[in-house]
Amino acid sequence: MSAHETFHYRTLEALRERIAELGLDLPLDDDVANLAEPVRIGDLVAPNRLIVHPMEGCDGTAQGQPDTLTIRRYERFAAGGAGLLWFEATAVVPEARANPRQILLVRENVDAFRALRERALAVARESNGPGFRPVTVIQLTHSGRYSRPVDKPAPIIAHHDGLLDQAVGVPPDQPLITDDELDRLQDAYVNAARLAQQAGFDAVDLKHCHRYLPSELLAAHTRPGRYGGSFENRTRFMLAIVDRVQAEVPGIMVTTRLNVYDGHPYPWSWGVDQADPKAPDMSEPLRLIQLLRQRGLKMLNVTVGNPYYTPHINRPFDVPSVGVKIPDEHPLYGVARIIDLARQAQQAAPEMVIIGSGYSYLRQYLGHAAAAAIRRGWATMVGLGRGAFAYPDFARDLVRGGQLDPKKVCVSCSRCSQIMRDHGRSGCVIRDREIYGPIYDEGRAH
Repeated sequence: MSAHETFHYRTLEALRERIAELGLDLPLDDDVANLAEPVRIGDLVAPNRLIVHPMEGCDGTAQGQPDTLTIRRYERFAAGGAGLLWFEATAVVPEARANPRQILLVRENVDAFRALRERALAVARESNGPGFRPVTVIQLTHSGRYSRPVDKPAPIIAHHDGLLDQAVGVPPDQPLITDDELDRLQDAYVNAARLAQQAGFDAVDLKHCHRYLPSELLAAHTRPGRYGGSFENRTRFMLAIVDRVQAEVPGIMVTTRLNVYDGHPYPWSWGVDQADPKAPDMSEPLRLIQLLRQRGLKMLNVTVGNPYYTPHINRPFDVPSVGVKIPDEHPLYGVARIIDLARQAQQAAPEMVIIGSGYSYLRQYLGHAAAAAIRRGWATMVGLGRGAFAYPDFARDLVRGGQLDPKKVCVSCSRCSQIMRDHGRSGCVIRDREIYGPIYDEGRAH
């Protein structure tokens, strides 16, 4: 019998009882008032402790500019009252796009990104008061083995992976991206960061998660050359772009959304026990976090897993996408693991703003877990991804009313992920049915 079960808790106490039965360290506070507290991030101040995680909508134009649904999504997020808006995965070069509609930050698109951010801030003021000003971060990405810039996969790999190569369809003789190409790719990140600054963003996220190219480099144990093998080589690309952006684009804050646990077998993994991929080993991630702290990074967004291959690790669910197996793991175990890994990061770098993930599965009770984690020093801020798709005004309801409406929360049905797998524009099929229901149905019909 599988350990997996669906969410069925009608009261906070019922959820507490199930957590205790499972033996998990997953506290739930009754009082969520601390979520409304402002947070200083370097020279910036977020008006509360809640953020919208970077959730890609796959709805830009063919040229990579934000399109109608992109703008609508950020208007809804901004109106929702989160203290930090983390704008979604934005490719740094055309070949790095994960899909033909992924947004792309190049010189020709700067004005469109500036307009998107300014529109979001205007809506935030209109909806939450004239003094309300969320912090804005834009995530810079290279999709690596998941690149699909036109109409078919065009993977760019850092190393061969005994499991992911087969899953993605990478031939065994496909060449790796070269060290020289990685050297030149650093220029693209610096250029994108400069353009982000011109567009007005407060910070850039040099994305290192979910097994996209930079994240894959952290796991490049089998790669030869300057970017593989040793810890120093595997972190070389990340530290180089951090150093270069800070030196060459002064005035913009640098941060990263960082996988601290891949949940994938060694030697193709990062943050895992070499003998057991189900067991995290935080020694290298914590070592990297200390190097980032020493470089002056003020904020870190902690995440885990691979949404293409092990989605239950970073997005515990009730129902998986089509073709994805139901794991032999209770979703609450997955939630507790993500929260604990953020705790380890926060306690290793107490002066950094550590942002926690994995709360959406808790539905209307997520604020209680977020408040408990913050009060115990396990995180400084907490964000929602798919939960924000479903419930873009979650932050306002938690800050003003102290509770969430169970009729508006994410139900962890994986349909937003399924739309992406079906190559459609992504959003919440359940709570935003008029827009995304037809897109979902069309994708399932093909």
